[in-house]
Amino acid sequence: MPLRPKEVHTLVLWSKDYSRLLADRELRAILDQHDQLFVHFTVTGLGGSRLEPGVPPWEIAILQLPDLIGLCGSPERVVVRFDPIVHWHDGSRIKSNLPYAEPLFERCSRAGIQNIRVSFATLYGKILRRKVNGYDPSAEEKSHIAAQLLDIARIHGVRLTACSDPSLEQAGILRSPCIDGTRLTRLHPRREIAPHRRDRGQRANCLCTESVDIGSYTMCCPGGCLYCYANPQLPRPPA
Repeated sequence: MPLRPKEVHTLVLWSKDYSRLLADRELRAILDQHDQLFVHFTVTGLGGSRLEPGVPPWEIAILQLPDLIGLCGSPERVVVRFDPIVHWHDGSRIKSNLPYAEPLFERCSRAGIQNIRVSFATLYGKILRRKVNGYDPSAEEKSHIAAQLLDIARIHGVRLTACSDPSLEQAGILRSPCIDGTRLTRLHPRREIAPHRRDRGQRANCLCTESVDIGSYTMCCPGGCLYCYANPQLPRPPA
């Protein structure tokens, strides 16, 4: 697949920290060669905690939002992801990142962000082996959480969508594609048409349209998120 800027419909980026990109003039000049840039910005509220040791605290990360909107040219090309919603055991208590939803949604609304994506963490075996001590809420609990999030979203005038998570859809938060050919076509400066067929290489519940992934699961992410399903750069155990 050619990756020259003029042969790429849209360059879609995912990250929890765009600070290096935003500060790198040469890299930004390269990105400016593309017709359209679309950004997914993940902010869970857990940055700097044991679960996300290499991610900046959310109050610092969210300061990147205005510059990301400027880089993409419109808040419609920036999606904030409160994703995943994580629950874990802490002694006899169950904790989660849900308390961060309210302040995050408020900041997103103030910046002009229209869409926030959510999902529940999937506790794969390799995640449990990292001693996350995770907790998977029941269907009833998830329905209650979804109702709470929808109420918060209505208060702040943002729209929630679910990322490949039928449990949220059943509770009223509709699934939608992260890579959305229809949306990318509508937002394209010249309305050039993006692929609209579902990407069959994704999970069964994923609605994303066809795209080319330029990343790799062999790459090691410095965020070090313990609940990550990919390849986080985990802290070394003490000698």
